[in-house]
Amino acid sequence: MLLNYFLSLDFSALIGAMPGTAAQGIIWGIMALGVYITFRILDFADLTVDGSLATGGAVAVMMIQAGYHPAFVLIFSFLAGMAAGFVTGILHTGLGIPGILASILTQVSLYSVNLRIMGKSNQAIGLGQQGLVASARYIMGEGSGLFFLKLVVASLVLVALIYLFFGTELGASIRATGCNPQMARAQGINTNFTKVLALMLSNGLVGLSGGVLAQYQGAADVNMGRGAIVIGLAAVIISEVIFEKLYAGRKIAFAYSLAAVFVGGILYYVAYTFVLWLKMPSDYMKLFSAVVVTIFLSVPYLKTKYPRKRRA
Repeated sequence: MLLNYFLSLDFSALIGAMPGTAAQGIIWGIMALGVYITFRILDFADLTVDGSLATGGAVAVMMIQAGYHPAFVLIFSFLAGMAAGFVTGILHTGLGIPGILASILTQVSLYSVNLRIMGKSNQAIGLGQQGLVASARYIMGEGSGLFFLKLVVASLVLVALIYLFFGTELGASIRATGCNPQMARAQGINTNFTKVLALMLSNGLVGLSGGVLAQYQGAADVNMGRGAIVIGLAAVIISEVIFEKLYAGRKIAFAYSLAAVFVGGILYYVAYTFVLWLKMPSDYMKLFSAVVVTIFLSVPYLKTKYPRKRRA
C-alpha cells in the first residue's frame, strides 16, 4: 500500500510547481517583512495584517479596473496599509486599548471597509491586463527568468530601504522603544509616536504585499488575508531558526535578518507545496501552518532548556 502510494506521486509535478512556489514566497515575504517590524523590532502582537493585506489588494484591483497603471497603484496599496496601521496605533496609544485587542478591532473593521472598496466580496482583473507587476502567467515562458530577477532585485531594494531607515535616528528610536520602552522614554523618545509609526510602516508593507499578490493571482478577495499573520510568523521564525547562526555577530547582521525573511517565506511555501504534493487534504492546510509555526517557535526554547538538563 505504502509503495503504491509513493509510486502514484508525480515528482515532475512537484518540480514544475517550484517556480510558482518561489514567486509566492517572495511576495508573501514582503508581508513577512512587515510582521518582522512589529513582532521582532517593536515587540507588538499585531493582528491587523489579516485585514490590511486584503485592503492593499482591494485598492490595487479597483484602481487597475479604473485604468491606473499596475505599478502606480502599489503606492496607494502601501498608503492604505499605513492607514490601517495608524488606526491600530491610535486605538492603542490614544485610547489605551491593549495592542492585541486594538489590532483585532481594526482587523474586524477592515472587513467592512474592504467590502465597501470592492462593492462585493471579490473583484478580478482581466486576464489580458498589461503591465502587471506580478502575474502567475509570467511564471512559465521565455520571460520567467527576467520576472524572477525583477522580484529578487525589488526585494533587495526593499530590504536596503528598511535597513537604511532603521539606521536613522527615527528608526533607532523605534528599535529602542521595542527593546525597552521605559528607558526610551527616559531618553526623551516619544514612544507613542514611534509605536504608531512602526505600525504604519509594518502595515504599509503588508498592504504593498496585498497589492502585488492581487496582481499575481488576478483578483482580490475580502478573505485573502485570512491567516496571513500565521504565514508571516512562519517566515520570520523559520528564517531565524535556520539562518541566525550564519549572520550572528556580523556587522550588518540586521540586514541579513531582514533579507532572510524572504528566504523563510520561500521555504514555508516549499513545505506547503510539498504537503499538497503528498496529496494531503487541503482542508488541513491551516492546521499545517499552525503546526509549522508552533514547531519553529518552540525550537529556541527547547535548545536552551534541554542542554541545561543534560548538564544537571
